[in-house]
Amino acid sequence: MKLLREWIALDYTPSMITESREKNGGKIMLPCILQKAHLKNQNGRIYPKEVLIREVENYIKVVQESRALGELDHPETSTVALDRASHIIRESYWEGDTVRGVVEVLPTPKGLILAQLLEAGVRIGMSSRGIGSTEQTNEGTDVVQDDYGLICFDAVSEPSTPGAFINENIKIDSKRMYTKSDRIWRALNDI
Repeated sequence: MKLLREWIALDYTPSMITESREKNGGKIMLPCILQKAHLKNQNGRIYPKEVLIREVENYIKVVQESRALGELDHPETSTVALDRASHIIRESYWEGDTVRGVVEVLPTPKGLILAQLLEAGVRIGMSSRGIGSTEQTNEGTDVVQDDYGLICFDAVSEPSTPGAFINENIKIDSKRMYTKSDRIWRALNDI
């Protein structure tokens, strides 16, 4: 098993942050896409819906218990460190093949950084972190297997899940946002 990380960009406007603060007693709470089933992401992985249904049902319990913390950036570990928590997922639910949610930015050191980045208009993504294995299809796509376990959703600079934006009303085509050469340079930088 290996650590699997996927991301989806949050989609919001500065007015959404202002409205959220006014409506929620100073808190930043924004809608977002957390994950998508049956769709090949930028990491070349597909998450079968039956695997995600099980994991999202378990995750909803964590959300209800106010334990659905996430970190600013992906660490190389399978545990969420409280001293690096930047946000908490307050809602998680299915809409078709899409897992949606509401993220609340926390007043922690990392949360304050996240809030400043959002207020500055920096494009932030939500990225799942989990443990599991993949099996490659004949077409070269990695399919996440039944041993997958969802850990959390982190706030990152580059999500892999298409359309994972905070506000579902604003659609951005990630294929147009990053050119093929951008993606090649990023792959080379990772190597």
